[in-house]
Amino acid sequence: MSKKTVIAGTLILTSASLITKFIGFFYRVYMVNLIGTEGMGLYQLIMPIYMLTWSITSSGFTTTISKLTAQEKAKNQTGNMGRILKQSLFMTITASIIISGFLFFCADWFSETILKEPRTAFAFRVLAIAIPFMSSGSCIRGYFLGLQYAIVPAFSQVLEQIVRIVAIYFTASLFVPKGLSYACVCAVIGIVCGEVISFLFVFYNYITFKRKKKYIKKPTLSRSKTFFMICGMAIPLTASRVVSSFLSTAENILIPQRLQVFGLSSADAMSTYGELTGMAMPLILLPSAFLTSVSVSLVPEISEASAVNKQNKITATVSIALLFSSILSIGAGIVFAVFPKEVCYIIYGHSDLGNILFLLAFICPFLYMQMTINGLLNGLGEHTFIFQTNILSSIINIAFIYFIIPLYGVNAYLVGWFFSLLVTMLLSLYKIYSCTKVHIYIGNCFFKPLLAGLASGLIIRYIVQIGTPSKLFFLLCICCMMLLYLLFLMILGCLKKETLDLFFPK
Repeated sequence: MSKKTVIAGTLILTSASLITKFIGFFYRVYMVNLIGTEGMGLYQLIMPIYMLTWSITSSGFTTTISKLTAQEKAKNQTGNMGRILKQSLFMTITASIIISGFLFFCADWFSETILKEPRTAFAFRVLAIAIPFMSSGSCIRGYFLGLQYAIVPAFSQVLEQIVRIVAIYFTASLFVPKGLSYACVCAVIGIVCGEVISFLFVFYNYITFKRKKKYIKKPTLSRSKTFFMICGMAIPLTASRVVSSFLSTAENILIPQRLQVFGLSSADAMSTYGELTGMAMPLILLPSAFLTSVSVSLVPEISEASAVNKQNKITATVSIALLFSSILSIGAGIVFAVFPKEVCYIIYGHSDLGNILFLLAFICPFLYMQMTINGLLNGLGEHTFIFQTNILSSIINIAFIYFIIPLYGVNAYLVGWFFSLLVTMLLSLYKIYSCTKVHIYIGNCFFKPLLAGLASGLIIRYIVQIGTPSKLFFLLCICCMMLLYLLFLMILGCLKKETLDLFFPK
């Protein structure tokens, strides 16, 4: 696989991810104005369950298909690629039907007993329809990602988001006036429509692509061997994602409940939860679209290099991925730390959310780095290690939520999240070093980007104080800060010609 192919695929996925995140922001701003922060809190209680079902039915299989497809392509065994996908589809569809049935018939019990929020029951019944389409579409996207044919997964992301927003727009007038529970149903209808259309799109492209490429070679792997290959990788991955997602869901369920113990009313606790998870967190994750795409592309890239034992390629990929992640994550963190209220004013029209965003800015670098590190570890086959660190991280988070939030409020959760990410990142970096022997240069990966970010941030912060406040003025200042950041990185020697050659092929 050429460097040009990897970078092209990463750029396509990055562009799609950025488009979907920007569209998602318009959607969130619209939803906040439509149903308020309490309504967003209810919606955010539903989303972790949605992600939990994805973890059970899709997450491990998507990465497995991507990795195994890349390996078989490197060996020119195109028949095996089709067999891997078909058996994975059968397994995921079976699991998704079981999960859908449980969610549909047990929605009342789950909403009242576990979430302690009966208003979410109707939304869960509607959500159950989306699960089989979600799992099937995820498998086919993994197939295309393994081939480094990123255009289909990328376009399906954009299409899904557009359909979701259009569906919400046309159903809002029917559901929202009936109350917050129906407003949540409106949002979930958008999810269902998006998953269905996205699945139809990737399935059509799979059939067309297979006929065009004439992938009709007879498989050399037996069905039983293929089954054990898939299970050998998918089960640990799925177990890791399920446990992590389950613990993450527990975190999200506990936050509003423990905020009430802190002294907030039910409505205030749900509003605070909605501001944190439905407004501030999506904002802090917007620049991570770059790293999400890099992380996805790293799995087949490192898997293929491992399959043919190209150690030099693995070392180069690890080095440049960590450098790119550190530059982007520290730069984004500085922007959010220096301009928290301005960013909230630009996006949401008010700056009250800036206090939470400022605290999240210190979490930003660790959160972004972990995304890329997990992509590297997946490509290296360290799925068990990821599973273990995810459990450790969630245990730390839950401990802070349960014991410290009743004493210090929502800030306790942010401190716990910061500490858990720091511990996880240090353990993961040591694991990567033990696997690849790649030396991480702290100066290039931390001190130089931090110094460049602080210098550019302080200069632009001074300009903001003497300027005339407006959204356009703040946007221009943030853009100027990014340019200054890159300039200072070059002056400090963090970005050299050799480094840029690694990012972009000649």
